[in-house]
Amino acid sequence: MDINKILSTVDHTLLTQTATESEIKAICDDAIRYSTASVCIPPSYVKFAKEYVGDKLKICTVIGFPNGYNTTEVKCFEAKNAVNNGADEIDMVINLGYVKDNKYNLILNEINEVKKACGTKLLKVIIETCLLTDAEKIKLCELISKSDADYIKTSTGFSTGGATKDDIKLFADNIFGDLKIKAAGGISSLQDAQEFMNLGATRLGTSRIVRIINNQGENNGSDKDSSY
Repeated sequence: MDINKILSTVDHTLLTQTATESEIKAICDDAIRYSTASVCIPPSYVKFAKEYVGDKLKICTVIGFPNGYNTTEVKCFEAKNAVNNGADEIDMVINLGYVKDNKYNLILNEINEVKKACGTKLLKVIIETCLLTDAEKIKLCELISKSDADYIKTSTGFSTGGATKDDIKLFADNIFGDLKIKAAGGISSLQDAQEFMNLGATRLGTSRIVRIINNQGENNGSDKDSSY
């Protein structure tokens, strides 16, 4: 098991509603120390975090989070605002009602419009797998593969479940083109992380991996987002 390789895939995450500036600084410090892929933080802290870390670390934030039912125009505004504040990566939640209504053309249009708003920045599309049937997941794998997005992502960490091995395998079997996979929610050990990577995930949304390696126990501020 290559711990440095695992860390290089981690979006070190703090998305609790009560996240404070000092906690954001702490996860940024840990992310720089362990060379994680990014920190994933609330939009309101993006400008602060970018000013704090400069070019030492990628800043990821969330759009239409966690429910995904904002209008496309609002999501585009959020994405532009985040990029203007210094975000390097955007994780957006799709409209799950559109999935249930089979309005896949609207989902595809929204993803591409948000990608335009992101410019050259990475866009990861959260589909909240715990709320979908396998058939819906497969359809979204195909749809997002045809979109301009860079990643398909399992979960917000704020619903009824997170990433599962079965879902990552399903993603790997059904995406195509250049689309990549992010697993998020419930990744609680190095073994979990390695297994998700073995199945095809190249990004992991979690706070626990750094905490485990940092060995600071359950009360470490960087683990405030227990959903991850």
